[in-house]
Amino acid sequence: METIAAIATPNGVGAISIVRISGDKALDIAKKLTKKDSFPNRVAKLCKIYDSNNELIDIAIVIYFKAPHSFTGEDIVEFQCHGGVVVSRLILEEILKHDCRLAYPGEFTKRAFLNGKIDASQAEAIAKLIETRSREGAKLLSRQLEGELSKFVDEVREKLIEIMAYCEVFIDYAEEDLPESLGKDITDRLNNIENLLKKTLEASKRREGILSGYKVAIIGKPNVGKSSILNKLLNKQRAIVSDIAGTTRDTIEEDIQIGSHLLRIIDTAGIRNAKDEIEKIGVERSKKAVNEADIVLAVFDATDFNKEDEEIFELIKNINKNVIIVINKVDKGINIDLDRFKNFDVVKISAKSDISPLVEKLKTLLDSLNTEDEHILISTRQINSVEKALNSIKEAREFLKTGELELFSYHIQDAIRYISEITKPFEYDEMLDKMFSSFCVGK
Repeated sequence: METIAAIATPNGVGAISIVRISGDKALDIAKKLTKKDSFPNRVAKLCKIYDSNNELIDIAIVIYFKAPHSFTGEDIVEFQCHGGVVVSRLILEEILKHDCRLAYPGEFTKRAFLNGKIDASQAEAIAKLIETRSREGAKLLSRQLEGELSKFVDEVREKLIEIMAYCEVFIDYAEEDLPESLGKDITDRLNNIENLLKKTLEASKRREGILSGYKVAIIGKPNVGKSSILNKLLNKQRAIVSDIAGTTRDTIEEDIQIGSHLLRIIDTAGIRNAKDEIEKIGVERSKKAVNEADIVLAVFDATDFNKEDEEIFELIKNINKNVIIVINKVDKGINIDLDRFKNFDVVKISAKSDISPLVEKLKTLLDSLNTEDEHILISTRQINSVEKALNSIKEAREFLKTGELELFSYHIQDAIRYISEITKPFEYDEMLDKMFSSFCVGK
């Protein structure tokens, strides 16, 4: 396999840059650039780095990781040089003169996968860990990098294989007297696996925001205080606040941190029967934002509940979302019936002075979402694999009912294959190219 190299740190000014080489020729290249005869394994060594004209490029720390005990499973050499744009590029250019090519995006991680150092779920966790801006997301991905999801997949796979073994007993000894409980045992085991996978799938979709940030839509009639709440949450004047109804005509999106949770707050246009075309578009986008949100903050005026409020209340009653009712302008007194909101979490605030009760309510809700024990699928590929496995189990169940055990066994084999794809995909080339192309160069 060719020797590859890349800069592993981001472009720009910084204290340190890292240039990484992986492959059979990594150690020889390091010796040529440093004019050193040897490098002990996993020992940091301060070296002068020279170009082909024997001119000094930099004084850097060089570390050699001997195969197979390295990230890629190959010989790796890292040059930890002074930061900035120029020095690392000069070192990389010199490396590429010595029978070495520039690495493709994600190629180091791809080699780690191909050499059995990590599985596909761990590779995806690395990519997501680099991208995530959520502290809770980083913790989750670190656990997956350690192999938490891999262990879960192995357990499910083993349970499906056990069902296959039970089925083979039925097929091989069909004419023998077998315990009546054997068929029920297979059904019970299948039910347990199906319920486990369904819970995992539902939890993954429900907690998707843990990685990219939970989407929070602020909805309400015009002039109810939605933009004031957004500005308070952001601690800055992001949205225009006016007594004129319909001031906000489009959705406004901003990221904030509450506790250890990243939120994407979406301030929507007031929902009402709009008078002009532009405002109508804004109202439609507001309704779309509600459908896409993980959490909905439905804002109502403490002094007035009218037909527009009734329309919003009907909207939130029929959505399967986490909804917090925000009663705003309580400083003017509460003149509406709060009993209609008895099935919802309700918080009372005055956006002009203090929204801390709302912040605490959000934090409590987000903390509860992140205490679930279910394993989380972090990519569309993983979710698709579980959905296909569930579909195969559903089809297998029908053949079990009719006693067509060969066909039952066939679909269970499909389920095993689909669930195994989470960690060890069968369609290698196309899948791997797609998966690793989303990585940054040098990873």
